[in-house]
Amino acid sequence: MWTLPRTRFAHCNGSSSSDEKEIAVNIGGVRLVLCGDILNRYPDSRLAELVNCSTRSFDVISSLCDDYDPGKREFYFDRDPDSFKCIVEVYYFGEIHMKRGICPICFIKEMEFWKIDLSYLDECCKSNLTEKEEELAEIADKVKLILDDLDCDPNVSRTERWQKFLWKLMEKPESSLPARVIAVVSFLFILVSSVVMCLGTIPDLQVEDSEGNRVEHPTLDAIETACIGWFTVEYVLRLASSPNKVRFALSFMNMIDFLAVLPFYVVLVLTYLGTAMMELVNVQQAVQALRIMRIARIFKLARHSSGLQTLTYALKRSFKELGLLLMYMGVGIFVFSALGYTMEQSHPETLFRSIPQSFWWAIITMTTVGYGDIYPKTTLGRCNAAISFLCGVIAIALPIHPIINNFVIYYNKQKVLETAAKHELELMELRALELAVRNSSRRSDAPGNAWEGAMRASRSDTYIPLLSGAHRTEREPVKKKSLT
Repeated sequence: MWTLPRTRFAHCNGSSSSDEKEIAVNIGGVRLVLCGDILNRYPDSRLAELVNCSTRSFDVISSLCDDYDPGKREFYFDRDPDSFKCIVEVYYFGEIHMKRGICPICFIKEMEFWKIDLSYLDECCKSNLTEKEEELAEIADKVKLILDDLDCDPNVSRTERWQKFLWKLMEKPESSLPARVIAVVSFLFILVSSVVMCLGTIPDLQVEDSEGNRVEHPTLDAIETACIGWFTVEYVLRLASSPNKVRFALSFMNMIDFLAVLPFYVVLVLTYLGTAMMELVNVQQAVQALRIMRIARIFKLARHSSGLQTLTYALKRSFKELGLLLMYMGVGIFVFSALGYTMEQSHPETLFRSIPQSFWWAIITMTTVGYGDIYPKTTLGRCNAAISFLCGVIAIALPIHPIINNFVIYYNKQKVLETAAKHELELMELRALELAVRNSSRRSDAPGNAWEGAMRASRSDTYIPLLSGAHRTEREPVKKKSLT
């Protein structure tokens, strides 16, 4: 039996009146004696209602507790004792702290059972509750997406079925084996296109055209055309099968896919039609500028790499840290470039011609790059340089840990959400199978109870259906004792 600090029992001094107001509760096998004066501080709570219960009828008491022993005057509750240890503190300290290791969602259910308002929960614990609710909402969204993919509504038309099939084939590699193959092929095309873009800039692999200009090798040009053809077909199929065309077109990753193929067709138009509208030199300059846009294809890898997606999310969550880094660097660059310019003015061969020109020196020094094209020549200038790169190292190192921490947290969270979503689907399949077996046994009146009992035994003891938001805990029912 565990107890609470008796120093708080200011009005429970062992008198007969106080003994009459004391109640004994048994929470999941853990017994505790509570003072009625303390419990009456919150008269709307369940424990206060037990203290103030004037009648001892079975119906009234059974509505407040699971069981009651009139000889011991002990109330029994089939609840979590660890959660109750935290909840009962509100009567003594006016607030509730949730201990580490307790599920926040289950803890809220316990507070609702004991009729304690959520406002008494401490702010630090409310933040944990909010995070857990967000995780459950994400799990529910994942489950809904999977169920939508598995749902085969017979009322939809053949066109809609084909559109949904094509969408899963092009957008969701985990849905089937052909979808995985298409995702792998798309990934290989991205790599080949990036390699070809790099190889096309090597002079030894270039050829001269009829006008003597260096152009890409015809073989590399053919490979590039094949890659662009694949990207175009992939984008058109995904756009045609998308449930929401506007949302698809305005998505960031889809805009990258569009920009990856756009330069090829613009260059094609300028090459064959641009000479009639502008000079050949201007056309060639425009073609070279558009070819640089092909580097956007490398960002298509983010669609097939969960690691790049996690890194992008970590950077989005670290805008504050990145802002601090830029602020530190900006202040340091301004200060040390101004000091360097001032200290190097006395040297006749100074390389610091102006403060804006000194910005470049401050940037490469604070980032510890040091190209050597501009450097101090005076003693004070060298001391300033030493201090500047030390400050630069510190300024860069300070925000790195929060950024890495955000990356690790998000990566681990995604793994947990995927596992939880799969577990939720397994539970739903198990419950659906059990329901089917029960219905079939009822219709046939055949001996199917053994199989049904086995299915019930294999079911998890605790199940939280995320889609409905309800909470159910399966326990052995408490046997009611007679009050006579």
